[in-house]
Amino acid sequence: MMLEKLEKSPEVAIIATQEVFKTYELICLDKLKEIGRSTAREWSYAMGYNHRSSLAKIIRRIKERYPEKLKIYEDRYPRLYEAM
Repeated sequence: MMLEKLEKSPEVAIIATQEVFKTYELICLDKLKEIGRSTAREWSYAMGYNHRSSLAKIIRRIKERYPEKLKIYEDRYPRLYEAM
């Protein structure tokens, strides 16, 4: 029965087998979108880290690779981050 469906519509089979893989940066952005505007400390604790600067390198990579997806409020300390 499954082979009959695949023979009739191969496009569906191709679409069904394609998986969407996310980088760790995109997973972190999804978590930031879930918790809303927050500091790096709140964001890293939400990701399960014990130290506030654990996401420092990841935030740097997000700024390089996906600058349009992260809004940084740098006019205050500590900085606030928001996922777009």
